[in-house]
Amino acid sequence: MDQHIAESIGRPDLIRLDDRLVCLRFETMKVVSALAAVRHLLDTGAVRRGDTLLDSSSGIYAYALALACHRYGMRCHIVGSTTVDHTLRTQLSVLGATLEQMESCSDLKLDQKRRVERIHEILAERPEYHWMRQYHDDIHYLGYRAIADRVREATGADGLTVVGGVGSGASTGALARYLRAADGGTGDRPGGRPADVELVGVQPYGSVTFGAEHVSDPEIIIAGIGSSIPFGNVSHGLYDTLHWISFDAALAGSVDLLRRHAVFAGLSTGAGYLAARHEHERSPGRTVLFIAADTGHRYVDTVYARHREAAPITDLAPRDVTDRTQLTLPWSRMRWNRARA
Repeated sequence: MDQHIAESIGRPDLIRLDDRLVCLRFETMKVVSALAAVRHLLDTGAVRRGDTLLDSSSGIYAYALALACHRYGMRCHIVGSTTVDHTLRTQLSVLGATLEQMESCSDLKLDQKRRVERIHEILAERPEYHWMRQYHDDIHYLGYRAIADRVREATGADGLTVVGGVGSGASTGALARYLRAADGGTGDRPGGRPADVELVGVQPYGSVTFGAEHVSDPEIIIAGIGSSIPFGNVSHGLYDTLHWISFDAALAGSVDLLRRHAVFAGLSTGAGYLAARHEHERSPGRTVLFIAADTGHRYVDTVYARHREAAPITDLAPRDVTDRTQLTLPWSRMRWNRARA
């Protein structure tokens, strides 16, 4: 029996959508990393119960950290993006978290820059606050070990392709590291051979993480899977392939995923679903697992209400490129080959 709702929210479902196509579906994925990170800080004495934990967020991590603080008796202070909606603001308030939301801004880079500047101002005023640094502190990898174990049990890990939005780098990076480990933590792989696990990252256009800042999306940047500033938690050398996917293509993926498989998930999941289907078609002998990081409730008006505009996904295919200067809308794919940043 769970001791707190956060533990239940962070436990994903594994759903087989098709032969060798699997969805790792979370209600709120970042609860996994926030719970493990806060527990580690408490266990190591870096913070104590009652302390205030501080971070910047575009939405999902704010809710995750508020739940982790509620679970462990901590205070929570969030500097929020313009994308934090009314529902989340209300939840954070009832949970006792303090939210400072940036003024409306259409420039993601400026929004992130202002949030980081505000974090530094708060720390100057309140140096006893602990900055969680979700984008840069690899303690956010810790919670995904148990998820990797569950995936390994269900898929066997060998011959597995993991697909997910890159974002802060913690979820996809951690899963790849744990799944590729020579013995998976169990000592049962002959000769200590690393598992055959490919990692496919999904990015929006405009993100600097893998060098697509020169291509802008006429709609919106998909929140949470890209960045306008470098993130320390992104380990570029873990990724085998990258997909850059536009808002319109991700919308089509989200709508098809709901219509075809009844999975109601966020916009980043629609992008991941498109990439996963493509990788599955290219390598039908491999099991392809894609991450659904959250539900679709935040996207009812911006995505699902526009379902009649969605292009059939059979009309969509990526352009394979060999250099980032060749990136074009609405969808590009490039082998990254575990290159460093």
